[in-house]
Amino acid sequence: MKISTLKKLFLRKRRKKEPHFKYLMGIIHLWLGLLSMPIVIIVCLSGCLYAFKNQFSEWANRDKIFVQQTDNRKSADEIKDILYKEGAELRSITIPKDKGRSYIISYTKSKVDYAVFFNPYSGENLGAPKIENTRFFEWVLDLHRNLLMGNIGRQINGAGVLMFCILLFSGFVLWIPQKWKLLKQALTVKLSGKFQRINYDLHNTLGFYSFLILFFIAVTGLYITYPWMKNALIVSMGGESISRIVEATEEDHNTFDTLFKDMLSRQKEKGQSIEKPVALQSILSETEKILPYQGVITLELPNIDNPRFRVTKINTDYMLGAMLPDKISFDQKGVLKSKELFWDKPLDKQFTSLAKPLHTGEILGLKSIVLYFIICLIGCSLPVTGFIFWWNKARKII
Repeated sequence: MKISTLKKLFLRKRRKKEPHFKYLMGIIHLWLGLLSMPIVIIVCLSGCLYAFKNQFSEWANRDKIFVQQTDNRKSADEIKDILYKEGAELRSITIPKDKGRSYIISYTKSKVDYAVFFNPYSGENLGAPKIENTRFFEWVLDLHRNLLMGNIGRQINGAGVLMFCILLFSGFVLWIPQKWKLLKQALTVKLSGKFQRINYDLHNTLGFYSFLILFFIAVTGLYITYPWMKNALIVSMGGESISRIVEATEEDHNTFDTLFKDMLSRQKEKGQSIEKPVALQSILSETEKILPYQGVITLELPNIDNPRFRVTKINTDYMLGAMLPDKISFDQKGVLKSKELFWDKPLDKQFTSLAKPLHTGEILGLKSIVLYFIICLIGCSLPVTGFIFWWNKARKII
């Protein structure tokens, strides 16, 4: 192929009155779009599938998750006693907000750890969740993160997602109409037009509507994958960089002292011999007083590494039902030792605790998962419609 033909294919002429910046964005959009197309399609499609992992898991385990309610709901202490009689030691218990659901408990028996569903009304151990779907979604997750190629795939994937972020920005610049009277055309898809026009409108208009959420999903994905992105986002939200934490100076001594005192307190608690630890129901009652709202509660019992009762409660009363975690801990006498409320944390800590559900769409439950699914499908379609648009022009040149 002649060099002049290649130039026409990949370096179109600048249109009359077209700003240089917009022309440059157009060239970058074309090159990065062709380069990243396979990666974007794979990542978006696998993301669409993985978004429904919990829903598939609930459907597969519906006979264990949903139980018949009676007036006799066993307390956490009674469940602990049931396990004790079977030679097992309770490690944690998750109590759902919906009383028609089973508990999830973890325990150790004969030095083997188990995590099972438990019927709090009948006292029946319902067994471990079915793992057939889990294996499939682990494969989907590996495809989504690493393209099934380990660390090399992760680096390729990361480069593709970075290009996608630039594509979204350059696409937004290209979408901006030159005149206000063209705004309506830029916001609608002309379904009565020819195939080329419909394809262009789908790429241009759907790209605009999905721009912000796709950009957010891409950036949070990079945050989870790359420490440098994590560092950059934390610093931009007012937090301290990782290197700053490592090179702690005089002014950080107060924070260090607090952590050191807490560590000493934990060591002291480990060495204490408690004849009769506080009842689990007492811990749960205190939790209800400190966190007086309805929510899923996970109670972790003390173990060799941690001498305290740790409680996590999910608050869904704010931000359209967003799942915001509050954490508290008690010593083995039932004395409150720490309280980490989501709204009391600085912005960077709040973001850190929500990064994964923000990326997967689980933050608002099923409604945000469905929204993310639709947006990811649009993201998957953008390389396809973009390629068709370019190929139709390329055919005339070739």
